[in-house]
Amino acid sequence: MLAVITGASSGLGVAFARKLAARGYDLLLIARREDRLRALAREIGDQYKVRAEALAADLTDDAALAAVAARVRDAVDLGLLVNNAGFGILGYFFEADAEGQERMHRLHVLATLRLSHAALANLVPRAAAGTGVINVSSVAAYGASPQNASYCSTKAWMNRFTESVSLDLLVRRSPVTVQALCPGFIMTEFHDTLSMDRSKIPASMWMNADFVVEESLRGFASGELFVIPGWRYKLIVRFLQLLPGSWLRRGSIGLARRYRQPKQGVK
Repeated sequence: MLAVITGASSGLGVAFARKLAARGYDLLLIARREDRLRALAREIGDQYKVRAEALAADLTDDAALAAVAARVRDAVDLGLLVNNAGFGILGYFFEADAEGQERMHRLHVLATLRLSHAALANLVPRAAAGTGVINVSSVAAYGASPQNASYCSTKAWMNRFTESVSLDLLVRRSPVTVQALCPGFIMTEFHDTLSMDRSKIPASMWMNADFVVEESLRGFASGELFVIPGWRYKLIVRFLQLLPGSWLRRGSIGLARRYRQPKQGVK
């Protein structure tokens, strides 16, 4: 089977590529950084003896997104789509570059929507168990945060979208699975490019990408709709769901004051 992974040039995308190749999947690796993609595809192909193709594409571009969606829709051996491409921008919404905010919505929302539609249009008629879509969301989906207006809102949309699609599949009694993966802090370059001071986050809150991906794939195999890796983050999300909104807002203001004014982080 073929696994299509967006944002495959670093971080969780690389971890998904390695873990899925080890499980025997062929890969279509998609990201903007072609040099990284090609090097990763060669390495994985040699190591795991699977077919690994690199496809450089900017999914915020309408034409590129349409071309990738067509590849996904027409792939006769498609088994899994991982919508992992994303980025963060720390900064007050009214001071941020409007184009960057729009790009985030295009990538997190429109690209997820278009590629999920293409994958499910391919997979649902075939009704093959063990196939589906993983949307990489975030624990940020469960609350609002200063300097993260678009990130929190697009990840919240991703969660609700994934849940709604899962209901469509259940009504149709389809064996196809969808998942929203909601990790917290991960030791990848994503946070480094945001100029975050890691020392301000307790070491126990940082997870490695391999652990997060293993949790995702384990949950996918058992049909879990929402996967929140790590017991600490499970407790945090439960706590956030129970607290009054006014308390959450005050708490998020306090936490935001611990971070630097940032730049953009991309994967």
